[in-house]
Amino acid sequence: MNKRFLAGLLFAVSVVGFSLGASLPLVSLRLLEAGASTLQIGILSAIPAAGMMLSAFMVDACCRHLTRRAIYLLCFGLCALSIGLLEWAFSSIYLLALLRLGLGIGMGIAIILGESWVNELSEEHNRGKVMALYATAFTGFQMLGPAMLALVGAQSAWVTAVVTACYGLALLCIVLTVPNDHVEHGEEGGKSFSLAGFFRVAPALCMGVLFFSFFDAVILSLMPVYASSHGFAVGVAALMVTVILTGDMLFQLPLGWLADRSERTLVHLVCGVVAMLIGLALPWLLQVQWLLWPALVVLGAVAGGVYTLALVLIGQQFKGQDLVTANASVGLLWGVGSLVGPLVSGAAMDVAPHGLPMALAIMAALFVCFARSANRKARRLAVAG
Repeated sequence: MNKRFLAGLLFAVSVVGFSLGASLPLVSLRLLEAGASTLQIGILSAIPAAGMMLSAFMVDACCRHLTRRAIYLLCFGLCALSIGLLEWAFSSIYLLALLRLGLGIGMGIAIILGESWVNELSEEHNRGKVMALYATAFTGFQMLGPAMLALVGAQSAWVTAVVTACYGLALLCIVLTVPNDHVEHGEEGGKSFSLAGFFRVAPALCMGVLFFSFFDAVILSLMPVYASSHGFAVGVAALMVTVILTGDMLFQLPLGWLADRSERTLVHLVCGVVAMLIGLALPWLLQVQWLLWPALVVLGAVAGGVYTLALVLIGQQFKGQDLVTANASVGLLWGVGSLVGPLVSGAAMDVAPHGLPMALAIMAALFVCFARSANRKARRLAVAG
């Protein structure tokens, strides 16, 4: 394993997580204070996700024509520019939209290829731990973004300055750690499936990514609204998000360790079942506060586990160009879940007071159906082997 390359990728994804966690609430709060409509805020909040969806279609061409180092330098350069110019962009909604799109594209390509390369560097016996470390680095630094915003305030230029400086460090790290070689790339005929074909090849993994991106977007954008509408103070409602993300961050390594020592499809299925049960129980848990907080930690842990295990299983099942295509499909699905999650859950909350947990439980149930089928298939293969 190339440990220097792996360390560089972990630092790079940490910076991406940090910039996402800092810039999403920063832009929303600045626009709110400037008197923008909720529709405008919603559209601009969705643009990075749209950029990540676009990036899925660009990865293949990047791998064909550019070295790994060149791709990462371009991606992180675009992200640094998008964040660095943010302070001057609030006077023009169009420039702001363009910068958010650039950030989404840069982050999207960086994440898709980063996940592929980390999987490529991992050995089968410790793939779970390594991918869990990758997910922990992303989530941990994503949490630092809102924390810094709470500390210095949304109007402070320090937020964009610190994130831009971190991108500068990431560019230096890329020069020192990322090899200047091309990704192994066979002929087009050697590719087993397309972006859209990934669902046919691995439906359970697709549903896992869709569930987690849906969950992540809903928790970040609507969980405080849901909790405050059921009698919780705004500060306590916001704390719930932090508690869920903390559960996600703290438990990925233990789940990765477990995945390396047991049947991975079974761990994947159990995570989905627990997420579904907590979603169903959430309206009752709101009335039983001594149980609510531990349940939120577990919810974050198992929801994050659904995504981490999906990445581990992708690395286990696919190699070479198929691995890059699978991760590009993950980027596309992430964008879809991030866009659809708040829309569906927002509509559900309008229809029923507990629409949000019901939407999460339904998404988890859909994943469980596919994961159960994948686990049965893995058991049959194990018996036949």
